[in-house]
Amino acid sequence: MDHTTTSDIAKSGATPLRIFLVEDSVAVRDLMIDTLSEIPGVVFAGFAEEEADALKKIDAEPFDVLILDIELKQGNGMSLLRTLAALPKPLNSTKIIFSNNVSNAFRRAGEKYGVRFFFDKSSEFTKLRDLLAALGTGLPDH
Repeated sequence: MDHTTTSDIAKSGATPLRIFLVEDSVAVRDLMIDTLSEIPGVVFAGFAEEEADALKKIDAEPFDVLILDIELKQGNGMSLLRTLAALPKPLNSTKIIFSNNVSNAFRRAGEKYGVRFFFDKSSEFTKLRDLLAALGTGLPDH
């Protein structure tokens, strides 16, 4: 199995797609990091499991894609998006919600805060992976 690392990408001259993940489930987070890190051109810039920790790390770590769950151990993804939207310096990244909460109300709220993609955690992991693979190779997203 081919594992693209940051150093492999640097050697190739390509710019990696850097992902920041906000997910409180250790099992889900580990699975996502392990699986999505296998995509050529994709690296993880960091992760957080709570809203407050995410705010600190997001400010310190450069990234291109923010993937977040709605329900967190402390705080929630919608509150995090609302806080990020209110910052004086806008967050210039692709925002993706990956959650079990897939109601239209959450989708509309997410769109209000700049979420471009919304995936159901229970059934759409492959779609998320395919999107990140396309973004990682510079292909247009959907």
